Amino acid sequence: MDDARLSLGSDMPTIARGRKDLEYADLLQFPEGDGNRYEILDGRLYVTPSPNVTHQRVLGRLFKILDDYFEPRGLGEVFFAPLDVILTNRDVVEPDIFVVDNADHLTERAVEGPPLLAIEILSPSTAKRDRGIKATRYALLGVPHYWLVDPKARTLTCYKARDGEYEPVATVAADGTLAHRDFPGLIIKMSEIWAASPVKWRRRR
Repeated sequence: MDDARLSLGSDMPTIARGRKDLEYADLLQFPEGDGNRYEILDGRLYVTPSPNVTHQRVLGRLFKILDDYFEPRGLGEVFFAPLDVILTNRDVVEPDIFVVDNADHLTERAVEGPPLLAIEILSPSTAKRDRGIKATRYALLGVPHYWLVDPKARTLTCYKARDGEYEPVATVAADGTLAHRDFPGLIIKMSEIWAASPVKWRRRR
């Protein structure tokens, strides 16, 4: 990959004890409801702690925009984590937001097959992984579109798969507007994504 493309990161799993052979059945043995997200990438386990308020605010706003675009047009169904996406038996992920455009991939246990679009909202604990191993596996395993949302820089970068790698097709700044050429009619005003909370703060007594 050249500098413009996403490359494989060097981050290590937090609790895998060096194992590189984990499969979906192993993932089912990990605890539920502990607030962590468990994923397997190329046979290795990765664990993500609970997201913060900004992460969830951005997720909710972006989900609503995408849901209003894809579902009325019959172009796909929009989901958000936690929900397993089984790309292979050794690659099971939970993208923050993703769009499924193939009904055959929807089963009772999970989404079984690559989504049309996967979106990750960066955090200090996931940024290296999202830009590295996760991007690499997504591209190799057939996820056509990959978006990275950076709350710190307030940017949205869109990638598209080509020859098993991702190439950037658009980067939108905090005050910009995304009009993606592969999704006609989809308009995302970033100022709406980054707007402050609508809740009026009250002084505690």
